[in-house]
Amino acid sequence: MAAASHHRFLLYSLLAAVLGLSLAGGGYWGYWNYYARFQPVLITKNQSDIQKILDESGWVSPGDRTGPWLYVVGWRNCDACTTYEREEFPKLRAAGVDTRVIVFAREEREGLVQSTPSERATVAALWLDRDWALYQRWKTVSSRAWTAEGLKAADGDIARTAVVDATGATATQLQTYLRGNNVDGAYPMVLWRDPDGYLKACACADKRSWHFIRKDLGAPDKAPKTTDENAVVPPPVAPSAAPAAVAAPALPREALPAEEAAPGEAAPAPAANATTTVAAPAPAQTQAQTQAQTQAPTAVAAQAAPSQPAAAKPAAVKPAPAKAAPARPAPAPKKEQGTGETLLASAKAKLENLFL
Repeated sequence: MAAASHHRFLLYSLLAAVLGLSLAGGGYWGYWNYYARFQPVLITKNQSDIQKILDESGWVSPGDRTGPWLYVVGWRNCDACTTYEREEFPKLRAAGVDTRVIVFAREEREGLVQSTPSERATVAALWLDRDWALYQRWKTVSSRAWTAEGLKAADGDIARTAVVDATGATATQLQTYLRGNNVDGAYPMVLWRDPDGYLKACACADKRSWHFIRKDLGAPDKAPKTTDENAVVPPPVAPSAAPAAVAAPALPREALPAEEAAPGEAAPAPAANATTTVAAPAPAQTQAQTQAQTQAPTAVAAQAAPSQPAAAKPAAVKPAPAKAAPARPAPAPKKEQGTGETLLASAKAKLENLFL
């Protein structure tokens, strides 16, 4: 009995030890994975060499802050670098931090050129002229749309080509020193000094590392709402609301002229709405046209078919409602043509008048 209880005690103790070690291991892993691995690294090796690279490189800055400095190292198409500058620079500048940017042209990799001619020309201009306004213009335009207009080309220029090559070599040397301090090689590479003056570095590709930098430099967690004219990437401008569509005023249509009444007919009543568009009625024959037809001295007219009876007048139409087109008037009746004897007598009378 005593031996059995002793074995159970050992078994339970072993299970408790395994469970405790598992919990401790899981807790440490969680601490490292979610917190410790995002902490900045304290530089303990080659501090003077690293500081010399930072001071002598061609960094650009707005130059309107007198607080502690912070360096951001990256290249043009580094998306994480652009994101960090856009989101964190306003917060850091609100705390008076002098934000400095070191941009380099990546070196060839296995014979493959990793930069464009316009990028190399711009990098050379930034390192030589240290123009923050040029950097702002460069970052607000996509790399494909940027043509480096107005800048001297680096390709074919020995001095500027040497500057471009020096930027890549400087970034490589800086990475070598930082790897010796167990700093990951991801970009953007951010370096600064904490309130105690210790040099720190962070491979800040993950946003979970950013709050450590703000804490050391006393920057707020939210950017101020004031507009910063020296922002690297200006906030996107919300499209203005489209103006409300204004209906064009209805122009009054010209009233049609009054229809002429055909001989022997009463003039048609005007429409209830004068602005209503109506189909123009066929013009009635004038008395002169009718007389010309009756006086045509041709044999064909003498042998023509008997005259057509007058068209029957339409039945009385009820008054049309407003905006309704008026009823089309009936065509004017034609006068009957005379017989052959009448035509001959008329022609003979005209001839006698001519000779008299």
